[in-house]
Amino acid sequence: QVQLVESGGGLVQPGGSLRLSCAASGSGFAIAFMAWYRQAPGKQRELVARIFRSGYTEYVDFMKGRFTISRDNAKNTVSLQMNSLTPDDTAVYYCNLGVIGSSREYWGQGTQVTVSS
Repeated sequence: QVQLVESGGGLVQPGGSLRLSCAASGSGFAIAFMAWYRQAPGKQRELVARIFRSGYTEYVDFMKGRFTISRDNAKNTVSLQMNSLTPDDTAVYYCNLGVIGSSREYWGQGTQVTVSS
């Protein structure tokens, strides 16, 4: 079983920055990828960025240049550095993990990010 715990959300003013972190724990698994999704009120959950075991990264186009995903393989953590935040970035951000040898994906409980003046 895999557990994911996110941290780092909160309230930030437009133009500000936040750094989200997610720690994976458990045993008997090897991480294939870790990712961040977000879900704004009344909208579907959407991919923000994904980082694979190899270090290859994927970003949603409109987030490139503002958001950076990184991973610490030794600690099984993934971070999302978010800069130049706008009110449209307000959402619950979820950590997501895929394991090698399984189609199952795991989700964190989510962390709220609110961008407002």
